[in-house]
Amino acid sequence: MTPPRVSRLIPAFPMINLPMLLRVIGLLLLIEGCFLLVPFGVCLLYGEADWRDFILTSAITLGAGAALSFGIRPDTSFMGKREGFLLTALVWVVLSLFGMLPFMLMETAPMSISDAFFEAMSGFTTTGATTMTSIMHLSHGAIVWRALMQWIGGMGIILFTLAVVPMLNSSGGIQMFNAEVTGITHDKLRPRISQTAKSLWGIYTSLTLVLFGLLWLGPMEPFEASCYALSVMSTGGFATTDAGLSVWNSDYIETVVTIFMFIGGVSFTLIYRAVMRDFRGVWRNDVFRTYVAIIALCYAAFALNILLRGQATTLKSVTLDPLFQIVSLISSTGFEVADFGSWGTFALSVGIVLMFFGACAGSTSGGAKIDRLIFMLKNCRNEIERCIHPNNILTVRVNGIVIPHDTVGKVTAFLCLYVLIIAGGGIILTALGMPLVDAFFSAFTCISNTGLTAGITGYGGTFAIVPDAGKWILSFIMLTGRLEIFTVLLLFLPGFWKK
Repeated sequence: MTPPRVSRLIPAFPMINLPMLLRVIGLLLLIEGCFLLVPFGVCLLYGEADWRDFILTSAITLGAGAALSFGIRPDTSFMGKREGFLLTALVWVVLSLFGMLPFMLMETAPMSISDAFFEAMSGFTTTGATTMTSIMHLSHGAIVWRALMQWIGGMGIILFTLAVVPMLNSSGGIQMFNAEVTGITHDKLRPRISQTAKSLWGIYTSLTLVLFGLLWLGPMEPFEASCYALSVMSTGGFATTDAGLSVWNSDYIETVVTIFMFIGGVSFTLIYRAVMRDFRGVWRNDVFRTYVAIIALCYAAFALNILLRGQATTLKSVTLDPLFQIVSLISSTGFEVADFGSWGTFALSVGIVLMFFGACAGSTSGGAKIDRLIFMLKNCRNEIERCIHPNNILTVRVNGIVIPHDTVGKVTAFLCLYVLIIAGGGIILTALGMPLVDAFFSAFTCISNTGLTAGITGYGGTFAIVPDAGKWILSFIMLTGRLEIFTVLLLFLPGFWKK
């Protein structure tokens, strides 16, 4: 008698094609297992014992992926909106669960399950937060894996899947694309969603290679150049040493990194237009011009603040350093110049606003996005005018297009939920015993996917002080911020699971 198919043994959910979801997750695990071979090779190259951890993790991941991919044959390959949202949220959690294994298995200072999951989720969501007080004990393979996780998550796990798994093009691909790609509206660059995914990943990979070459031309060795290329292009912020970029003390590196952090904060749709030589269309974009204007305005404010505080000791301290810090904050990369903590509360308060809104939608950056800031300001202006002229018909226009009222309402709801999650997360963390400033700042920096600790506020707290329960809460907040709230919170509505 032939054994029943695995898909027949999976419990059924109304309107949810669970066998198909598990099969796609299996395909993604196969891809993650292949990526794990990269740090395995690096460990072999440097003669480090951690190669055993990575080959074991890769084998476990590939085995689980093969079981789900080839052991499950769904009755139908159909995937609708429910499957798209559920798969998008599940994939980030599942890949983090497997991606954390090397941190738990490493011989030198193995991490607890809470710390390891936090580290993996921070990597995939490009938050760049860590509970480690030092990374000098990590092997070269572990450092590469941290950078590689950020690079994979920067453009998007689902987007990578759509680029390499053609069958999803006609099976819920657009739903998954909309669920993962940041922004209010999502434009396809090419007729088929898989072609769009390939174009975006092609641009992303090309920029990463260019950045690697430029860093290698400077004082960086190939290993450091590759790790920082992965980390900077994804606007993640993981470093290779405790001292970060300051270990080189190079104006060249700081300039190159500033340029590519800026590019990382630009919508990849606009970068695609630039590649197609539509420079006029890029400059006419309201969001891009606002992005440039915010950086210019904040630079003038930072430079003036440094001058008035008498901290302009060198030309670099009033030119490159403030520009680097502004772009790092608005792009959610999270790198810091050595003097940022001494620039005073004005610079810190401006930095918090930059972290809150982030850069352009459709980029690798975190935050609420400048697009929503524009929508909010224009809608607020309309509401103020209605106080005087209540019968006037006023609309929100962006790039010359009238924005529907339901879209404006969705932006308002998003910003409200964004603030409520920060407040709720901060309150829960204080209930777990964390200091007030550390608790709220940790929730804020995690939902904005920036990864800065409360150390920049002068309180000195790091994520090492977060209790285990708080690390799981912050991991959830990081995921919610990366998938822009609705995709995650939708799963908690009873109506999602009903016909």
